[in-house]
Order: sequence, then structure tokens, then C-alpha cells
Amino acid sequence: MTSAGGGGAVRGGFDRGGVERVDAERLAALPPMPADDDGPAFEAPWQAQAFALAVKLSEEGHFTWKEWAGTLADELAEAEARGEPDDGSRYYHHWVAALERLVVDRRLSTAAALDDRREAWADAYRHTPHGQPVELRRTD
Repeated sequence: MTSAGGGGAVRGGFDRGGVERVDAERLAALPPMPADDDGPAFEAPWQAQAFALAVKLSEEGHFTWKEWAGTLADELAEAEARGEPDDGSRYYHHWVAALERLVVDRRLSTAAALDDRREAWADAYRHTPHGQPVELRRTD
């Protein structure tokens, strides 16, 4: 696995719906992410989902890709300052922490709501029999 922060093959512009496509400059602003020859490397489905969620929220205008890259860079720098290992094993944990920070900053959710959902997930996980899918009930 190698690290890749961007690539020249990605083109910018707008699709027919007027949504800005990711361009090389926006990708280059992102700190290096785990990748292989085929693109971003995900060890678990949740990592791909977190990646897709950040892209989607940026596409919808909740934050710019530059803001996203800066927030992720801050999160990675804070982890380094705490003495966390820089071996790539926690990259997507930092990705999620940065995403949560932006979601709260942009008032898409609250820190309390995120904490409640995290606890609900942990509770559902603890009460799910081994080998069965975890069922997390929707809360409104």
C-alpha cells in the first residue's frame, strides 16, 4: 500500500446537474490517504462509507474540499501531538473525527446527538449475538 494525495487524471468542472466534480487541485489539498494502484484502499466497509460521506457532504456544499482537507490535517496533527503512531492504521479513525468536527461546526448535528448515536451503536453491538448483523434502530 502506498500513499496518494491526488492525481493528474482527475478532471474538474461541473456535471450536467451543475454539481462540481472533484478536481486534481482539490484532491491534492487532501493529506495523503492509504491507497494502492487502483485508488483509495479501504480495509473495512465503514472506511469507504466515511470517505463517501465526506465527498457527498462537500458536493452538497456543507463545506469546501479545502475546508475538509484543513480539518483532516488538523486532526492528524493533533493525533501526532498526542503521540499516536503514524503508521496509517488509524487514518480513517481520524477521518471520522474530522468529519464529526465539521458536521458539528456546520450544525448538521450536535456533539450530544453524535455521542448518543455512538452509545446506541455500542449498546446494539454488545447485545447482538455473534455472527448476526448488528441492528441499530433509527431514532427521531
